[in-house]
Amino acid sequence: MSRRLERSFYTRDVLSVAPELPGKVLVRRYEDGSILRKTILEVEAYRGVEDLACHASKGRTKRTEIMYHTGGMIYMYLIYGMYWMLNFVTGEKETPQAVLIRGIEGFNGPGRLTRGLTLDKSFYGVDLVTSDMIWVEDTGDQQAIISAKRIGIDYAGDPWKNMNWRFVLTGDNSYE
Repeated sequence: MSRRLERSFYTRDVLSVAPELPGKVLVRRYEDGSILRKTILEVEAYRGVEDLACHASKGRTKRTEIMYHTGGMIYMYLIYGMYWMLNFVTGEKETPQAVLIRGIEGFNGPGRLTRGLTLDKSFYGVDLVTSDMIWVEDTGDQQAIISAKRIGIDYAGDPWKNMNWRFVLTGDNSYE
C-alpha cells in the first residue's frame, strides 16, 4: 500500500533524498477530482551555495527564496521563457538544496512533465506534505538506480559539472 512521504523524508540532505526518489510515485490531483499517478524515473541533486550549478550559488533572491525553507516545498522556475521546472526543496531551513524532477513515467524530460501534469508558477511554494493537489507516495518497493553526471551544467565548471548527482531508475532504458 502506498503512503504519502512525510516531512522527515524531505528534511534530510539532498544527497540522501535524491537517490531515494526514483521509484516513488508522483501524484497529481486536478480540479475536476481526477488523479494521475506516475513513477519518478530520473532526478538531479543541487546542493546549496557551494554547488555552482545550484541557483542558490548566486545568492538569495526572490526566485530562490523557497529553497531556504524547510524541505518538502516545491521550487518552480521558468527556463528559456517556456518550460517550468519542478523541484523539491530538501534539507533544513536556511540550507538551500533542491531535487530537479527530470523524468516521470510517460514524460521524458522536465519541461514535458510539467506541461503534461499542468504544473506552472502557481505551484511555487506548495507543500508536498500537506497539499491536496500534488504529493509523493512510497509504494514500499525497492528500486535499483544508477548515478550519472547532471545534464546541461557545463557552465558550473569543475568539479560541479562532473558530479554524479543525477539518479535514474535502472529499469528505464531510455535514460541509460
